[in-house]
Amino acid sequence: MSDVAAASEDIDEVDGEGEGEAKPKRKLGKKQLIIIGGAAALVVALGGGAALFFLMGSGTAPAEGAMVEAAAPTFYYDLPDIMVNLSPDQSPEDHFLRMQVSLEVADEAMKEVIGERVNRVLDAFQVYLRELRRSDLEGSAGIYRLKEELRRRVNLAVYPAQVDNILFREILVQ
Repeated sequence: MSDVAAASEDIDEVDGEGEGEAKPKRKLGKKQLIIIGGAAALVVALGGGAALFFLMGSGTAPAEGAMVEAAAPTFYYDLPDIMVNLSPDQSPEDHFLRMQVSLEVADEAMKEVIGERVNRVLDAFQVYLRELRRSDLEGSAGIYRLKEELRRRVNLAVYPAQVDNILFREILVQ
């Protein structure tokens, strides 16, 4: 008897016994098990490789120049404390801003240039800060805008020197 005839007899027997009984389970052959096992191993290997790639980086070493640039020392110039009254908004109360700021520069020579022009820097800061309202300083976006505007103004005041970043040591709005 052929395999097809035997399979049809098994189906006929199950159909004749009633609807509540389970159908016989089909067994997988060796080839099918090997294919399924190989596919599962491939999925696990690809997933592990992708995880390793993202956790360890792209696998390429950075150029030597990039390593030297990242290790370059930075210098800081601390400005004197700044305190200004803010422009009035809808509230009848007066609001004040007190800041302690450090300027990040690339080398020691720029610190000397800034030291010679610190009065121009403070003047540029005072003029800008007095125009701000309390609502201008709300949230991280307000502080980010303040930082970028101060960096732009300090770079204009100390040109040709260049300030890389503005660092707030303290910000107090009352």
